[in-house]
Amino acid sequence: MIILGIDTSCDDTCAAIVEDGKRLLSNVINSQVIVHHKYGGVVPEIASREHIRNIVPVVRESLRKAGLNNKDIQGIAVTVGPGLAGALLVGIHFAKAYSYASNTPLIGINHLEGHILSIFLEKRIPPFPFVALTVSGGHTNIYHVRDFGDYTVLGQTLDDAAGEAFDKVAKLLELGYPGGPVIEKLAATGRPDSINFPRAYLSKESLNFSFSGLKTAVALYVKKWRDHKEEKNKITIADIAASFQAAVFDILTDKVITATAQVAVKSVMLAGGVARNNNLRSKLQQAMSKKGIGLYIPSPQLCTDNGAMIAVAGYHRIMKGQRNDLTLDARSRFPLDQLNT
Repeated sequence: MIILGIDTSCDDTCAAIVEDGKRLLSNVINSQVIVHHKYGGVVPEIASREHIRNIVPVVRESLRKAGLNNKDIQGIAVTVGPGLAGALLVGIHFAKAYSYASNTPLIGINHLEGHILSIFLEKRIPPFPFVALTVSGGHTNIYHVRDFGDYTVLGQTLDDAAGEAFDKVAKLLELGYPGGPVIEKLAATGRPDSINFPRAYLSKESLNFSFSGLKTAVALYVKKWRDHKEEKNKITIADIAASFQAAVFDILTDKVITATAQVAVKSVMLAGGVARNNNLRSKLQQAMSKKGIGLYIPSPQLCTDNGAMIAVAGYHRIMKGQRNDLTLDARSRFPLDQLNT
């Protein structure tokens, strides 16, 4: 079955074509980073307008790259949430029009389910059940994944997502937007143990996250650092970036280890935009290896928002006989455990 997957949940216009939920035929992503860079973050109204401008050419390009035409598409999967409501609606209305005009089955997909299932486009895939850590600008969650469509939330952020914290710290340090890549690059030349930023574990057994306190600690330190010449001579901006990054990744790693023990699994997968960070990949790999746990991470192009992961999720839901009609609507808040299996 050939599925067209569409994602417009935030600031990337994405379309991809996947065969049988595992063979990637095309994956087209139109990024709006340059558009939003001068604002220091994503402006929802501008994102929606850019999606309107880009959705048709992006879908056409996905078909061209796959060597297919409209008649070859056997199912359409589109992100319905979570995400920016206006941005989501662009993809949803396009998908509904496409479905109506071509009489092709339509299915709405949870963006986070897409991230979890992105790993099934790789040659090396985790056995069920496994623990999934999704880390991005809008989400930091841990899931117990028992099967396709069968997920339980084990932990989630109570305030800022990890990627959001990266963006905010980058803004504090006047490094620009997006914050993740620039902090990763800067941190590579800094000392991660130069500043002992707090690690908020909440409680010994808790799998929830909180990064607002860490963000505040960085803000207070940066103010002191800028006001004291001696401090600036001892600590570089790269040291601050490296110490902040180390604090975030320590928390993520320790919580994942705790999760694997709680649900007794031997496999972990990492997903989301922050999963592109090489330091996080390396740190998790070392930690999981010591515990005898297999780590599975999608290739970088499948970690950021993309239509391919939506197509994979759509394939498995359509194969179960699930469909949506033209009343399909956006859900800006859409917890994964609200899905019907």
